[in-house]
Amino acid sequence: MTTFADLGIDQDIVDALAAKGIVDAFPIQEQTIPLGLPGQDIIGQAKTGTGKTFGFGIPVVQRLGENPEPGVKALIVVPTRELAVQVYEDMDLLTSNRSTSVVAIYGGKAYEGQIDQLKAGAQIVVGTPGRLIDLAGQRLLDLSNATEVVLDEADKMLDLGFLADIEKIFSKVPAVRHTQLFSATMPGPIVALARRFMSNPIHIRANDPDEGLTQANIKHVIYRAHSLDKDEVIARILQAEGREKTVIFTRTKRAAQKLVDELSDRGFNVGGVHGDMGQEQRERSMAAFKAGKKDVLVATDVAARGIDVDDVTHVINHTIPDEDKTYLHRAGRTGRAGRNGTAVTFVDWEDLHKWALINRALEFGQPEPVETYSSSPHLYTDLNIPEGTKGRLTTAPKAQAPKKPARQRPEKAADVAAEQGAGDGTTRRRRRRRRGGSDAAVGSTFVEDAASPAAPEAAPAVDRDADGAGTHDGDKSHEHQDGKPAPQRRRRRRRSGGAAPAGA
Repeated sequence: MTTFADLGIDQDIVDALAAKGIVDAFPIQEQTIPLGLPGQDIIGQAKTGTGKTFGFGIPVVQRLGENPEPGVKALIVVPTRELAVQVYEDMDLLTSNRSTSVVAIYGGKAYEGQIDQLKAGAQIVVGTPGRLIDLAGQRLLDLSNATEVVLDEADKMLDLGFLADIEKIFSKVPAVRHTQLFSATMPGPIVALARRFMSNPIHIRANDPDEGLTQANIKHVIYRAHSLDKDEVIARILQAEGREKTVIFTRTKRAAQKLVDELSDRGFNVGGVHGDMGQEQRERSMAAFKAGKKDVLVATDVAARGIDVDDVTHVINHTIPDEDKTYLHRAGRTGRAGRNGTAVTFVDWEDLHKWALINRALEFGQPEPVETYSSSPHLYTDLNIPEGTKGRLTTAPKAQAPKKPARQRPEKAADVAAEQGAGDGTTRRRRRRRRGGSDAAVGSTFVEDAASPAAPEAAPAVDRDADGAGTHDGDKSHEHQDGKPAPQRRRRRRRSGGAAPAGA
């Protein structure tokens, strides 16, 4: 195989790649780099996962020189945030031995950090159309000196309706420039775009002559599955022998999060990337997947092109995509860098017509997907799943913490204390609040509540003097036994609401 050193690349770039174990060039790199270095406009067409980023990135970095002047000299436009992060990381690797600075410009993150990097003199900008136009409109991004321009994943730009934005961006860059366009497919509008904005481009197709529309190193397995059984089937596939990292695609954000929760509950180390997550969350989840902290990633199509991980062995389509191009992009997350991969697709009964179109376009020769359940014997043999595998990982039961004694409510504790008394055989009387908030008392002893068992409704009121002696004298109710006037008796209300005279 041809090495990067054989292609006339500067030694510092070769060293940066070698430090990551990247020595040999892929076919698309071998064909585009020698043309890109002297400034030839290029249309590069190759399947996803074949190294297109280095194919255009190495010429861009080398043409800027080892110590370029501050200010934007190169612009790389990508369709999605995830792809912007991926391309930024690759370009940062290529410039690691140079003073060249790279900045990623995309939505979902604060402006301040991106603006600061631009003001600091970043020479290479990787960005999505919306944020690029936004900053350029605010005169915070100057593209008038960007003589290196790259459109990556141009067909996805077309799918997302970005062609009008691309025209605005081209109006802000110099007329004389080096332009490269890379895409997995070349629909008519992309060809027209290339003719309009490129100067005598060379069209390079890096496909093996004996290779069909799908990559030969990817095994495609198509099942007709029941929606209620999909999670169980997926959980068993995730225990297949030889499985490493796995990407699962869903049609909706809600389905993605529901599957993340379900697989986590079953014991799998899973993360998610979908539109309901904040940009910071998505980047953290993607970083954990790349670093191997999580080996399962559930994603929607918006994230498909930003997942550039070599050791993805399985791609699972939880729901079938709407068209063949989307299927190719999903399946292209596995089988990268020449490795083998497996793509499993579930087709619901109501989606059989979609599969018929994809099957015809990609020439699979499987018009009828095999009806499959989690108990189907062929599931285990097709995907090398150990016999007897169930859809839940076995984990040791968690030790239960000792139960804490129940806390008594203060009022309940007071009731218990009242019943038990002070240990002298007496029963403590409960306090009664007046409307004004003060305790009602005669002398130093509190009057019993009318609802208290100690003061039945039919019993006469008992007043107590300062010594606590009771009086039931009738006419002498206002005299003390020693002849002195007794304290004035207080009136209290009966349950019926009427006032009961003291001593009645």
